[in-house]
Amino acid sequence: MDLERIKVEIGKLSIEDQALLAAELEKLTLKGSPTVKAQASRRHILDNKQGCCPHCSHPKYVRFGIDRGAQRYKCKSCRRSFTEYTGTWMAGLHKKDKVDAYLVLMLEEKSLDKIKESLKINKKTAFDWRHKILASLTDTDQDDFTGITESDETFFLNSEKGKTPKGRESRKRGGVSSKRGVNKDHVAVIVTQDRKSGLDLTVATMGRIKKSDIQKAIGDRINTSQTILCSDAHVSYKGFAKDQNIEHHPLKGIIKQRVKDKIYHIQHVNSTHNRIKKWIDNAFWGVATKYLQQYLNWFKLKEQLKNNKDQALLFVQKTVLDVNAIKNYRNIEVQYQKLISTQI
Repeated sequence: MDLERIKVEIGKLSIEDQALLAAELEKLTLKGSPTVKAQASRRHILDNKQGCCPHCSHPKYVRFGIDRGAQRYKCKSCRRSFTEYTGTWMAGLHKKDKVDAYLVLMLEEKSLDKIKESLKINKKTAFDWRHKILASLTDTDQDDFTGITESDETFFLNSEKGKTPKGRESRKRGGVSSKRGVNKDHVAVIVTQDRKSGLDLTVATMGRIKKSDIQKAIGDRINTSQTILCSDAHVSYKGFAKDQNIEHHPLKGIIKQRVKDKIYHIQHVNSTHNRIKKWIDNAFWGVATKYLQQYLNWFKLKEQLKNNKDQALLFVQKTVLDVNAIKNYRNIEVQYQKLISTQI
């Protein structure tokens, strides 16, 4: 039977039967998706002595029995025991048999509603799992920037998506600030990348950035002898480059200077700005400022893995390495309050 004939037959079904058919097709698609095996990946890392104690970070430990189906280990340094899930985003999850299927749907960027329907889990559970996973992506790349390095800030409107905002009217997606220009209603994100593979995406402050924001974002990744900084002519970048004692090529937007000496520009960074915003708006219909850094970390890892055939497997292997994921997840609110305090 050809595709057109199938469409005709489906059109004869009732709305209820069409919905049931769609659900069954979703399950078949899920079964045919690549198996990411998060639990097996985590145990493989520990059994091959590639992990560390989640309590003291010591690399030497031994197997120490089984705890409700989970492999236990004992650290040779602090003598404390832990399971294969301790500290990771899988710690405390009650439906670990659905973890792999969840990861497949998440990497396909399915909505929370579709994940809920496919896995028969609560929408709040689907939301929490996403952010626990993203909390494990805080350290995806910390190499120094080398060669010509572009840096520029972009702005997102402060969002309290999912909550009733206090002190102002609710905004529709794609709304604008009640004030003109860049102001304290905007979240500044510093994007820095070199011409190789180095990339940093940092939620820096509310409103205009300062020299200290740039230093906090990329100061530790600047190599005095190997980094050439390209940016706009903002005084903060000039001060940062002077403090770091690095070569700096500012581009003067006021005279529409786009390229300097045919090689110094920030066009790669501006392209990244556009792709980030399109991804966040199209895939998620915008995200709350509270979780913006987590989504930027996800985007960064997507960029690093985009030319790899085993993206799903490498993504999972990256997430199960972090034994501070739960700690990072619980610290999201604290980091958000620190960011909001810069509005004052």
